[in-house]
Amino acid sequence: MGRPTIEDVAARAGVSRALVSLVMRGSPKVSDQRRAAVLKAAEELGYSPHAMARSLASRTSHVLGVMVSDLHNPFWAEVVDGLDAYARAAGFELVFNTGGRRPSRERQALTGLLSFRPAGIVLLGPVVPSGAIAAASAHTPVVLVSRSSRSPTVDTVNDDGQAGSGMAVDHLVSLGHREIVHIDGGGGSQAAPRRTGYVNAMRRHGLTPRVVRGEYTEAAGASAIRALLESPPTAVMAANDLNAVGALSALAAAGLSVPADMSVVGYDNTWLAALRHVSLTTIDQPRNEMGRLAAQALIQRVRGERTSPARHLLRPRLTVRTTTAAPR
Repeated sequence: MGRPTIEDVAARAGVSRALVSLVMRGSPKVSDQRRAAVLKAAEELGYSPHAMARSLASRTSHVLGVMVSDLHNPFWAEVVDGLDAYARAAGFELVFNTGGRRPSRERQALTGLLSFRPAGIVLLGPVVPSGAIAAASAHTPVVLVSRSSRSPTVDTVNDDGQAGSGMAVDHLVSLGHREIVHIDGGGGSQAAPRRTGYVNAMRRHGLTPRVVRGEYTEAAGASAIRALLESPPTAVMAANDLNAVGALSALAAAGLSVPADMSVVGYDNTWLAALRHVSLTTIDQPRNEMGRLAAQALIQRVRGERTSPARHLLRPRLTVRTTTAAPR
């Protein structure tokens, strides 16, 4: 037997197809007795409504598409928690895919999400070209998280990366560090504001900036540390927590102690940073709140409650743990 259909449920319950559809949409126009009969029949047959088909039939979608640029970064899982909770409470379902931090794959992922005819799309940390985002926003509302946009049809949710990097540098300088290197996020989303914030803060303190090219991965953090060992600084500000964990691993492999030989600061304050054996000093982004605001902005657009662009810029905070101390 193939996948059960809405017609199968109607026949089992002894009602019309239209009544089954009303029950599946949660309509209040159905009596308790008939609703119970339909749900019992659906359970017995193992039937569940297909979200896309339901959207096509009603011409009203309750599906939101979500593209996660990097599934390996725990930061996004915490953003999705806030996004999912708000969306579900508002009666929307989420469909996910990923672009693997590659522009070409993200373009394909975006096209794939559009094929579901979603009510709107959230892009988490995208690196896809701006033109593709603008084109998507012509078909459905789009919200970017951790990326800026000037398009009036695209909403954004970001933390203040320049301020966050400045907090990290200020913290290290207050401990007495003068040689502070930034391992940057390369072409990653929001890497540029964090880099700019680091450079500006170093110059504000009369120090010479030193940036090592990297990306938002453990491997990049480890590679950067190995390159720095010939002329090591006393402190490193990493592009994100994954980057910082890679740096910690490379320092341990080289026989160096943190923070005695080198202090390390991350960015994001994911659950990874809070692990007791990591205990990473880092810049905290309000991850759950960012997800909640993204869902709220998208659903406002979907419901026609707002046409002007939403530009949420949240203030990060310094979270001090055990990977930073005064230099020897």
